Amino acid sequence: MPRYALQVEYHGHPFAGWQRQADQPSVQGAIEAALARLEPGPHTIAAAGRTDAGVHGLAQVAHCDMSKDWDPFRLSEALNHHLKPAPVAIRNAARVPDDWHARFSAVERRYLFRILMRRAPATHQSGLVWRVNHRLDADAMQRGADHLIGHHDFTTFRSTICQAASPVKTLDELRVERVDTLWGPEIHFHVRARSFLHNQVRSFVGTLERVGAGAWTPGDVANALAARDRAACGPVCPPQGLYLAGVGYPDDPFI
Repeated sequence: MPRYALQVEYHGHPFAGWQRQADQPSVQGAIEAALARLEPGPHTIAAAGRTDAGVHGLAQVAHCDMSKDWDPFRLSEALNHHLKPAPVAIRNAARVPDDWHARFSAVERRYLFRILMRRAPATHQSGLVWRVNHRLDADAMQRGADHLIGHHDFTTFRSTICQAASPVKTLDELRVERVDTLWGPEIHFHVRARSFLHNQVRSFVGTLERVGAGAWTPGDVANALAARDRAACGPVCPPQGLYLAGVGYPDDPFI
C-alpha cells in the first residue's frame, strides 16, 4: 500500500482538536472522511502532533496509506475537493517510503503564537489571535524567555493531564518579536523543539505575557522553572493565536 505524506493547513475554530472524536468534529476526522470518498473503507491517518481545540495548523504533517498508486498532486487536489467546506486544505502531498512516519520520523516541531495588542475587539483576526488591551514589553519577555531555552525539567509548564513519560525536554528556540500589522501591533512567539509537553507553549506564552505586562520580572520566570511545580506557572493563555507552523524531517518529503 503506497504511503503519502500530507502537509495540512487548517483553521482550528470549528474543531474539537486534531484527534478524531466520536461525537465532535475534528481535523483528523475530516481528512479521513475525504479519503473514504476517494477509496471506500476505513482510513486512519497519523500526524506529527495533536493540536487542541481552537489551535490552528499552518503546516501540520500527516501520513496516509492508499490502495491505489496516486499521483501526489492529483491526491491533494482530490482531497481538497472533498474537504469542502471544512476549513482544511492539503497544501502538499508526497510519496514517502513505507516505513516513514509523520510523528516518529520528525526531528523538530515549530509553533507560532500571536498576541494582538489593541483595545478594540478583533474583527478580521477574531479567533486567530489572542487580543490583549494593553501594551507588552517584548524585550522584557525575551529576557524571561531566555531562561527557558535549553535542556530543562519543564514540570511547571506542562498540563497536569500531560501523558508524556518525562517532563524533561530541550527547547531549541523561544524568540519574541514585535510586529506591526494592518490590524495593529502584535507580539509573535517563535518556539522550536524536537517535541513538546501538553500545553507547554500556551503555558510559556501566558507566563511571558505577565512579564510583558509588568506583573512579573524576567527573573520570576527562572524561579518558576526551578520550582518544578505547576502551581508556579503563570496563567495558561487561550488556544486562539497558537499555530503549528511546521515540522522538520531529516529529508523533507515536500522539497
